[in-house]
Amino acid sequence: MKTPFNRRHFLRGTGALIALPALESLGFRRFASAAATTPSTPPKRAVFMSMGFGVTQESWYPDQAQQGADYKLPIGLAPLARHKSDFTIVQGCNNQFNSSAHGGSTFWLTGANRYAIPGQNMANSISVDQVIAQHIGHATRFSSMPLISEDKFNGGHGPGLSLAWDKNGKPIGGIKDPLKVFHKLFSADEMPLEQRQAAIAHNRSVLDTVLMDAKRVQRGLSKADNNKLEEYFQGIRDIETRLSKDEDWLDVPKARAPMAEPAPGLKGKDEIELTYKLIVAALQTDSTRALTYRMPVGSLLQSLDTGMAPHTVSHYAPGPRMEASQKRDLAHSQLLAGFIDQLKATKEADGSSLFDNTTAVFGGGVRSIHYLDNLPTLITGGGSNLELGQNLVLPKETPLCNVWLTILQGMGIDVERHGDSTGVVKELQA
Repeated sequence: MKTPFNRRHFLRGTGALIALPALESLGFRRFASAAATTPSTPPKRAVFMSMGFGVTQESWYPDQAQQGADYKLPIGLAPLARHKSDFTIVQGCNNQFNSSAHGGSTFWLTGANRYAIPGQNMANSISVDQVIAQHIGHATRFSSMPLISEDKFNGGHGPGLSLAWDKNGKPIGGIKDPLKVFHKLFSADEMPLEQRQAAIAHNRSVLDTVLMDAKRVQRGLSKADNNKLEEYFQGIRDIETRLSKDEDWLDVPKARAPMAEPAPGLKGKDEIELTYKLIVAALQTDSTRALTYRMPVGSLLQSLDTGMAPHTVSHYAPGPRMEASQKRDLAHSQLLAGFIDQLKATKEADGSSLFDNTTAVFGGGVRSIHYLDNLPTLITGGGSNLELGQNLVLPKETPLCNVWLTILQGMGIDVERHGDSTGVVKELQA
């Protein structure tokens, strides 16, 4: 490369306001009126929750011979008995490209081939929640809301900053403290409106200068460096889109919190219970319609007094490790049952319930121990017009993305495929 440049080329000046009409041709649209409108009918929403390392195969999965509605609920799902007619267990699915037994959440919602890009050992694609956000996220203050745990133990979730991955397969950061989630959703910004407007303008001016300087040095770069720079440009475009979304909602007060401010420092089981309440509050106030939750694993086991680390429990065998695994499953089922209770009890303006208009999925990218087939998949809620109340056993190695595609189309989102999908699951459609 013959053109000399240094880091200062990217950092010069912050005075000019940004004006990037090219962003509109790259997919950016402003929805200035969306912030002030209220849907005439309850909107569709979706929530995806991943537990990490998996479940106890022997006590979580229903007998595959007992298909349909007339199946015996296994011990691991017993706390969900009162909701049996309102959830479906889907068996037989996998993500064909996933080979990471310690990465149960990385490709769960994407179905991507991690080796899709030659020369890279890690690539991903857009997650299903972000597809939803692209189509309906313009109507809410937060296009999506990725939640994560402060759990110090990875717990089998794998690489990523949350369950969410953007359209370029880049990780999206998550919010990891329930108290921070509460304040993000409901606490008013104490900075005066004029100062917030000035802050957005300043950020745009920085982006404008950086963009111009980046384009100035683009000539003379190698192909590989140009590819890297294009990723950089995309990052700038994404920031501009977020700034414009923030601007649209600057003068719109946040929703009134339907719950009290939570206590700080909750961990494990208490954290999950609180996060479920926050998810319901976010949906109830229409603050967002697409949420993901990468759940705690290590702190959950600690709160259950198992005395074991996540990886130890993931390699369970008959005895204390299996008992710890089953204890974790029961805790998840109890918490999930309470979450469904809340969805059913929260009424919409038209008299329906939040449950009637929300699809919630509990599962992950690891079945049990380190097996990557027949992934645990529990679907509940009426947001996607699915056939609930059944034990649905699909042909072995059915793409899990077929389930995601079925949910997307059931929400009215016009997409032909997602990840490695081969079609919708007709048996899942109501």
